Amino acid sequence: MTALLTGRAPAGATASGPGRLWRPTPFLVFGGLFWLGMTLAYWRVPMCCDFGQHAAVVERLKADLLHPAHPMAALPGDGSAYYSPYAVAQALFAKATGLTGWETVKLAGPVNLLVLLTGLNRFVRALTPRPWAPVLALAAMVLLWGTRTAWWSGYLGLMSMTGNLGYPSTFAIGLTFWAWAWTAAGPKSPWAYGGLGALCGLILLIHPISSVAAVIGVAAFAVSDGRPSTHCGQPHAATCCGQSCRRAARVGAAQQRPALFAWALAATAAVAVATTWPYFNPFTLVGDQSVDGIHRQLYTEMPQRFWLAALGLPALGARWRRDHRDPLVLMFALDCAVVAYGWLSGHYTYGRILGLTLVPLQFALAIELAAPRPWGTRRAALAGAAALGAAVGFCQVQAGAVVPRALDPVGFDQPPRWPGYAWAAARMRPGDVVLTDGYRPTRSLPAFGANLVAPAWPDTSLAEEERARRLRAVRAYLAPESTRAERAAVVRRYAVRWLLLDPAQRVPPEAVVVAWGPRTGEVLARVGGAGQRRT
Repeated sequence: MTALLTGRAPAGATASGPGRLWRPTPFLVFGGLFWLGMTLAYWRVPMCCDFGQHAAVVERLKADLLHPAHPMAALPGDGSAYYSPYAVAQALFAKATGLTGWETVKLAGPVNLLVLLTGLNRFVRALTPRPWAPVLALAAMVLLWGTRTAWWSGYLGLMSMTGNLGYPSTFAIGLTFWAWAWTAAGPKSPWAYGGLGALCGLILLIHPISSVAAVIGVAAFAVSDGRPSTHCGQPHAATCCGQSCRRAARVGAAQQRPALFAWALAATAAVAVATTWPYFNPFTLVGDQSVDGIHRQLYTEMPQRFWLAALGLPALGARWRRDHRDPLVLMFALDCAVVAYGWLSGHYTYGRILGLTLVPLQFALAIELAAPRPWGTRRAALAGAAALGAAVGFCQVQAGAVVPRALDPVGFDQPPRWPGYAWAAARMRPGDVVLTDGYRPTRSLPAFGANLVAPAWPDTSLAEEERARRLRAVRAYLAPESTRAERAAVVRRYAVRWLLLDPAQRVPPEAVVVAWGPRTGEVLARVGGAGQRRT
């Protein structure tokens, strides 16, 4: 009672030491609230976009863990880059619990978000001890993008999070933050360097394109040694102090030799983890151009999608003036070089790291604004601009992610709400082949165990020539001028059992209509003879 009245705790009364009461950090409070709110926002959005692809991966691994089929077609899945350690862990969890693929991906969202938030907190705290910096970094990361929606896997604005929290990219970015924090803190032993390398190898297996940015960040901290460069205790001193500095330079050169050995050990561990994974070799993806055409759109309207992040340029510039080897500055410069290479070379897939390219800008701004007061005029002006930018980003793009339509007084843009396809999947058996050219069903039906004649996405387990041949077969079947014999040949060749057609498409006379989509009016028809569940 005395302690409560006086505000003092008796010695030994708390885990943090005599006379100190434990208080949650600002990030524990606000990060916890963000985790809860974002989880609810993610769960309220129905399956859309790439969700079905990742759920299909879990379904195929559940059916055959050692030799899974292609994620979307009745074909072998040998060499598919989707079968990562992350996907295998999801499949084992789904098999143990009896959950479906789509339920597993939904449950993965809050887990991935927890990894992301803890990694962000650890990384920012490795950069600065300012307690509010992680909170501001989180706000900048989810709000300071642009005034046009950037919806893509690995992009962590509020709006895109409602769709991609359960994806491997989110988990990989969380691990990337942990890897950067580990590097910034400085591995203390050869085992620690080996562990860091193994973590980078794991990121490479889970989401290969995110690993490019992850390795860039690790390299930036390795070059900068995780600390501002100083001479004789003074940053950027113009002169050296004679013999003592020359002796320090010799010591530094001697220390570089074991450091090089340690980083070689880390690189060896990363390569070993990546190349011993039995499902696929990620290094075979280097130079693969099958998805470059899809990613070209990443380079369109870039100013509109990302201009608010430029508010971090003054903070990043201030870091560069203090230290030309600042790790955030190096990360940003190298990321921009990779993005530029993707544009100039036509390998547009490298544009996928644009989401992580903004992180140095966003986090540098957060660290600058977390400085204790009194502030100078420049910092106050930067704070005002950042607050205005965050408000613009929230109202223009991000608000609909967390404000339900029923509570929305303005009419914010909302996340996609695709129609469900459980009504069609309920009439199919796992492994049945469906012929459709609809954008949404081709990305949703495989989540329920169905196969497509033509997969929606390129995959390293299927030659692009074969996928293009299958796409042509689908178009030929659905063409108004197709003959019954031509359609029958397609059905036999690909073992088609079902058609899913848009209401405007013609139902072939030999097909039997069994159901209609309750929201879209899409037509489900049976073809291909016996072997179906009667409806």
